[in-house]
Amino acid sequence: MTTPDARSGTGRPAELFFEDLVPGLTVDLGVVTVDADEMVAFARRFDPQWYHVDPDLAAASRHGGLIASGFYTVSLFMRAYVDHLLSRAAADASPGLEELRWLAPVRAGDRLAVRVDVMGARPSTARPGLGTVSLTGTMLRLGPDDRPEQEVLRTRFRGWFAVRPVEADPAEAEAPEAEAPEAAPAPEADQPAVDQPDGGPTAADPPTDGSSDGAPTESSDSPEAHRPD
Repeated sequence: MTTPDARSGTGRPAELFFEDLVPGLTVDLGVVTVDADEMVAFARRFDPQWYHVDPDLAAASRHGGLIASGFYTVSLFMRAYVDHLLSRAAADASPGLEELRWLAPVRAGDRLAVRVDVMGARPSTARPGLGTVSLTGTMLRLGPDDRPEQEVLRTRFRGWFAVRPVEADPAEAEAPEAEAPEAAPAPEADQPAVDQPDGGPTAADPPTDGSSDGAPTESSDSPEAHRPD
C-alpha cells in the first residue's frame, strides 16, 4: 500500500521526492492558452474591476481592451504546476511565497509558456521527514513563431516535499523467525524433586542431637518445599 508520504500532490504514487529537486533543475510546465470566456468569468466572480469585465470601457482606455485579472493568471500557473510537477512529486503543503509580480498584461488568446526553477533545497527544521524547496515560477508570452516575447508573471515561493522512503532489506524481511527453545518437562507429581539415598535421613527428619523440641527444621532442600501445587 502507498503511504501518504509516498503519494503525489494529486494522490497518485509519487515518483519524485525531495532528493530529486536539486538546485539548478528547471521543470517545463507546458504551454497554456488564455480562454476569453474563462478569463472574464473568473474576473466577474473574483475580481470585477472594469478593465477585466467591461469590454467597452477597457477598449477606450490605455489598456486597449480587456486584460486578465492577475489572480487568474497566477491560477493558470498553479494549474500547470500541479499538472506537470505536483502530480508526480511527493508534495506536502507550501509554507508561503516571497514574491508575486505581474510584469505585463495578459489577454485572451495569449499563449503562455510556464516553467519552474529550483533555487535551493534543504531539510525542513519545522517538519521532520520533509524538505523545503525554494522555487521560482515564470510565465512567458509566446510569439507566432513560438519564441518567448515577454515575461508576464514571476513568483518566488517555497514548497515542502517528502524525503524518499527507506525501503526494507528483502533479505531481512524474508529471514525465518528463530524458534523458541523447548521448555524442560516439569517433574512428575509423584516423584520428590530431590533424590535421597535409601534409608538416609532427610532434612525433614528431626535432628538427633536433642537440640530441638521435635519440630522439623525448614530447609529449601525439603521435598515439601518442592512439592508441586
